[in-house]
Amino acid sequence: MRLFFYVLNKTEKLDAILSEFAKRNISGATVVESMGMARILSHKHDEDEIPFLGSLRKFLNPEREKGNLIFAVIRDDQLMEAVNIIEDIVGDLTAKDNGVVFSLPIDYTKGIMESGK
Repeated sequence: MRLFFYVLNKTEKLDAILSEFAKRNISGATVVESMGMARILSHKHDEDEIPFLGSLRKFLNPEREKGNLIFAVIRDDQLMEAVNIIEDIVGDLTAKDNGVVFSLPIDYTKGIMESGK
């Protein structure tokens, strides 16, 4: 089992991703509204307080104030399927502004129901 995370910048793609997860039996995802460190700092500090903010501001998309964090406990064999679903919808994750995926191994769970049971 893995704990799967996807930091979604293109929030308009959320429904499509979750729908496709459900179709492919990747269930139980939780979605949390999120905001990245650079955006938070840019709202609260001036460039002279934190020098790297000036260079970061040009990369921030002003239309996107918030993003989503999708996380789910998945089987090991579902990891690449989840990544492929995401890339089919938002594009190559190595491209700018398409988000970040990562996972961690899980060594213990209790209370997780298998889909269909």
